[in-house]
Amino acid sequence: MGRIGISCLLPASWHFSISPVGCPRILNTNLRQILVISVLAAAVSLLYFSVVIIRNKYGRLSRDKKFQRYLARVTDIEATDTNNPNVNYGIVVDCGSSGSRIFVYCWPRHNGNPHDLLDIRQMRDKNRKPVVMKIKPGISEFATSPEKVSDYISPLLNFAAEHVPRAKHKETPLYILCTAGMRILPESQQKAILEDLLTDIPVHFDFLFSDSHAEVISGKQEGVYAWIGINFVLGRFEHIEDDDEAVVEVNIPGSESSKAILRKRTAGILDMGGVSTQIAYEVPKTVSFASSQQEEVAKNLLAEFNLGCDVHQTEHVYRVYVATFLGFGGNAARQRYEDRIFASTVQKNRLLGKQTGLTPDTPYLDPCLPLDIKDEIQQNGQTLYLRGTGAFDLCRETIQPFMNKTNETQTSLNGVYQPPIHFQNSEFYGFSEFYYCTEDVLRMGGDYSAAAFTRAAKDYCATKWSILRERFDRGLYASHADLHRLKYQCFKSAWMFEVFHRGFSFPVNYKNLKTALQVYDKEVQWTLGAILYRTRFLPLRDIQQETFRASHAHWRGFSFVYNHYLFSGCFLVVLLAILLYLLRLRRIHRRAPRSGSATTVWLEDGLPSQKIASTL
Repeated sequence: MGRIGISCLLPASWHFSISPVGCPRILNTNLRQILVISVLAAAVSLLYFSVVIIRNKYGRLSRDKKFQRYLARVTDIEATDTNNPNVNYGIVVDCGSSGSRIFVYCWPRHNGNPHDLLDIRQMRDKNRKPVVMKIKPGISEFATSPEKVSDYISPLLNFAAEHVPRAKHKETPLYILCTAGMRILPESQQKAILEDLLTDIPVHFDFLFSDSHAEVISGKQEGVYAWIGINFVLGRFEHIEDDDEAVVEVNIPGSESSKAILRKRTAGILDMGGVSTQIAYEVPKTVSFASSQQEEVAKNLLAEFNLGCDVHQTEHVYRVYVATFLGFGGNAARQRYEDRIFASTVQKNRLLGKQTGLTPDTPYLDPCLPLDIKDEIQQNGQTLYLRGTGAFDLCRETIQPFMNKTNETQTSLNGVYQPPIHFQNSEFYGFSEFYYCTEDVLRMGGDYSAAAFTRAAKDYCATKWSILRERFDRGLYASHADLHRLKYQCFKSAWMFEVFHRGFSFPVNYKNLKTALQVYDKEVQWTLGAILYRTRFLPLRDIQQETFRASHAHWRGFSFVYNHYLFSGCFLVVLLAILLYLLRLRRIHRRAPRSGSATTVWLEDGLPSQKIASTL
């Protein structure tokens, strides 16, 4: 019968054998061998389970971290805990052309990591509603009576003071930022309004409010703030954590000679309002210019800024292109189009002796209106009668000259400089008219497809107005869609398509445009980007104070894993020490009986007991 022998390179007595036939022989294995096998098995099992538990624990945390972060943003509807002393607050007043709105933001104490931004969120009251208030008219209405501006804005500040804890007022920054309405005023009137705010507000409110906290911001600044706010909500300023995240290679502005870095791909924004259209996106690579004139123009369109809490940290330095095009909004474009129709039709009638559009029976045939709809254009006491033909392709062709494109390279609407876009590795969000055109009537908001959008727009334009009205009466369109939307949907669909594909030169097979009204179910205002940018240096104090704590917290996270192994090792050492001690006692215990039995054998062989001692 075969036999397998196993010997350890330990004490010579640690030996046992296994016989295939004599399996019961294992019962004859001494206690020492059984204990050794048991200890080894227990040690291996303990180490295995420690590794599995730790891997599962930290692997799951790593996998869930991103999901939990975004879930927290999506479900960020809890009331702000105003009793928490570690919560900080900030206030931004958006002074627009039609009214002023105040936004109150809050954020917890900075986590101490110099690479992370503040986790700023909109404050919510006890009813979980955003702390926002709006008043009318716009602040520019007080251009001739600037002494009344402080009284005008006081209701907004009183509203904020009621929600921000009193103890936090002195450390809560207040920013009053004026936009379009104030930009058109003379500089002297702008200065008088701001001077009244800077003089009176500190007298009645304890907020942190200095000379630089009240200003008229440019359209470029507003675009940058909107870009910052959207990308912050999307989590694009955070570190790369997953292999499947889209990244981009970036040349940090001001350090083009250094090696490019990889970071998350940011999203560009397209916003088409009633009057203007705006585009903003990151320019990750250093750009070249066709001429010195183009370079000079580009300086006014490219914004370079640092979102990091330390000016020496370049990780959060961004180069963003922002361009605003007045007259390219949906309503302004329609007005330009009608002005052109009116002027050209009147001129043709005069030259050719025709009566086109002068009576309802001889209307001007407008390809940009739904089929058979009747409309009118009134100018200088004259009326031009229109009837829609609903020809989407012809409408596109008719409005193409309104793009004012030039033959120069790297240009967009109105011949304005536009740096190249890496279409294969980019993502854009379309707001306002981009969303309304795709969703209100066509009901296809979200991921944009040029082919699907074109088909839907063609079908809509070619549908008789009576049928469209019937569908409207049956509530088949979006709840906020009105007759004005229905009437000009055909024109605005063609205008949006041309601006996107011809004006901004996006290919028709571009797949990474999302049209949206909100981001993560939240309306993202440019004011969020404004407070992020203006509070970017605030974490530096917390970081300096928390340096040791942050390191200690990191050590605790690391030592949790390390201590698992240390505990296992100590446990094994103690267990082996006890075992060796027991084995030693057993060996000593066995020696006495062994000596007695030897004497007995020797006596049986006939040796006198007296001689045993001398023999030994």
